[in-house]
Amino acid sequence: MLRIDVLTIFPELFEGFTSTSILGAALERERLQVVLHDLRSFTHDRHRTIDDLPYGGGPGMVMKPEPLVEAIESVAGPKGPQRGGRVVLLSPQGTPFDQRQAERLAGESRLVLVCGRYEGVDQRAIELAVDEEISIGDYVLSGGEVPAMAVIEAVSRLLPGVLGNPDSTVTESFQDGLLEGPQYTRPPVFRGQEVPEILRSGDHAKIEGFRKERALERTRQRRPDLLPREGEEGPTRGDR
Repeated sequence: MLRIDVLTIFPELFEGFTSTSILGAALERERLQVVLHDLRSFTHDRHRTIDDLPYGGGPGMVMKPEPLVEAIESVAGPKGPQRGGRVVLLSPQGTPFDQRQAERLAGESRLVLVCGRYEGVDQRAIELAVDEEISIGDYVLSGGEVPAMAVIEAVSRLLPGVLGNPDSTVTESFQDGLLEGPQYTRPPVFRGQEVPEILRSGDHAKIEGFRKERALERTRQRRPDLLPREGEEGPTRGDR
């Protein structure tokens, strides 16, 4: 079972997220454990101060190193090969998060997700206590809570026993470096639009070939950056 600890100043944001749908069922069946930690619990002043003005001036506030490092070390231990979990800071400066990253993190026994806030995190906290930084996209959010949820969702569905059909993850977008092709269900005709006849043929070899062709076509149209460049082999994004 994978344990995910989340360090945040807004633990209440995760309550609905962790109690519904596939994730809620996974927690109930003990395929996954999510433990929330309020970063303010690791402050030692009466105002429970978690941030301060940046040295050198500038707009915004910066998360202080003391509560962050204390919280991380309390949960995972000091930074080093013997610590009890991989500590990930959700940050716009991090490595782009993709399906290969999700697969890698799903292989861990414990993850500690640190949700940044304000203008950023004191660099000393990162150097002293964080193992890696991850970004879910080239845009800025108010904090790391939504990125943490995205990581939890992507990682948890790869764990054994979380999805009802274990083959579901095999055919999804990015699993083989391509976008997933179009999907259809009943009825066979809707407002004059028919389901492709080959999908109703029962010929599994032809269906598989058709789906691969459509996946390649969709990827070429929408995400050509996923396709190998001249002189390369295989998808470019999944190997990064």
